[in-house]
Amino acid sequence: MKTMFNAVLIGSILAGAIVVLSAFTSADVAKCQAGSWVVPASANSLKNPLIGNESSTSKGKKLYKQMCAICHGDSGKGDGVAGASLNPRPANFTTVAVQSQTDGAIFWKMSEGKAPMAAYKEFLSETERWELVNYIRTLKK
Repeated sequence: MKTMFNAVLIGSILAGAIVVLSAFTSADVAKCQAGSWVVPASANSLKNPLIGNESSTSKGKKLYKQMCAICHGDSGKGDGVAGASLNPRPANFTTVAVQSQTDGAIFWKMSEGKAPMAAYKEFLSETERWELVNYIRTLKK
């Protein structure tokens, strides 16, 4: 029963992502490709309420496997099967460029999204997004 529920959940999430991604025009994608993804100063000052919480990191790993690995790859290198056709390509979470960002910046980016990356604030709770941040921190080279 749990396996069937997970399959339905993943299918629903993927269908939602396809709907979100199809709403972007080529102009939106071009705009997103110009320059780096700069977050507002307020995002950098967000404090991770779950920092150092091993249980939350474990939960983040499970969420990552369900929600993120399809694009970002199992080890976070941006090499997931669904990410292969995306432009720009999914972030490589193992790089210094990602790992040097604040927890708040990573949290903000996954919350707000930027084409082709979907916004997850409507799909995941605040706690779940912080759990993902904690897990992403474990993907250092």
